[in-house]
Amino acid sequence: MNLRIPIFAFLQVIVLFAGTAAAADNTLTTAEKAAGWELLFDGKTLKGWRTYVGKSPGGWEVVDGTLHAIAKVKGAELITEKRYDDFEFSWDWKISVGGNNGVKYFVTEARPKSPGHEYQMLDDAGHPDGKKGANRQTGAFYDVLPPDPHKPLRQPGEWNHSRIIVKGNAVEHWLNGARILTYEIGSARVKAALARSKFKDEPGFGEKIAGHLMLTYHQDDCWFRNIKIRPLK
Repeated sequence: MNLRIPIFAFLQVIVLFAGTAAAADNTLTTAEKAAGWELLFDGKTLKGWRTYVGKSPGGWEVVDGTLHAIAKVKGAELITEKRYDDFEFSWDWKISVGGNNGVKYFVTEARPKSPGHEYQMLDDAGHPDGKKGANRQTGAFYDVLPPDPHKPLRQPGEWNHSRIIVKGNAVEHWLNGARILTYEIGSARVKAALARSKFKDEPGFGEKIAGHLMLTYHQDDCWFRNIKIRPLK
C-alpha cells in the first residue's frame, strides 16, 4: 500500500487545520474576524479602555497575558472607550477565594452611583454577598434577577467563560457554555424586581441605552483575558 501523500495535499491539510484551530489567548480566529468580533484586550496594553469619570487610574496591571485587578489598593473602574447598543460580549475570568468583581453594561457616566446593569462575578460560597441571596451571586443581574441555580460555576482560581448578549430588549447571561439568565427590558418581571432592588430610586436605571462596558473594581484579585465583543445588527 502506498501511504505517500503529495506535498501539496499535505500543505492543504495544514492550512485547513490552522484555519479551524482555536485562537491563542487574546487573539481572534479568522472565523471570528469574519463574524465581526472585535478584540478588546490585546494581552499587552489597556488600549480601548479608560477609567470611569472622575476616577484616577490605578488598581490594574497587565501580567502574563491577563488583565489583573490588584487587591487592596486604590483602584478605579475601567470602561470601554466605545459605546455599544446590541452586542455579544465575551470574556474569560477567574477570581480569588472570597473575591468579588463584575462586568457592567448599558453604562453611563451621568449616573455614577448606579452606572449600569451588572453581571455579577463572585465566590458565591466565600463572599458575604453570596449569602444575601441568589440575585447577588455569580451570573445574576446584580440585586435584581438571580441566575439558574444549576449554573456551571467553577471554583475560585479556575477560569470561567462568560457572555452577555443584548438584542433589542432581550438580554442573556451565559456561563461556561450554559445560558443561565434571560430577561426582557421593560417587562413586568423586571419592573417588579427593580422595585425591590437597591436601584429602585435611581432614575433611568433598568432602561436600555447605548452605553459603555465596565470592569468593576472591588478590592479583590480578579483576572481577565480573551475580552471581545461583536456588535449585532
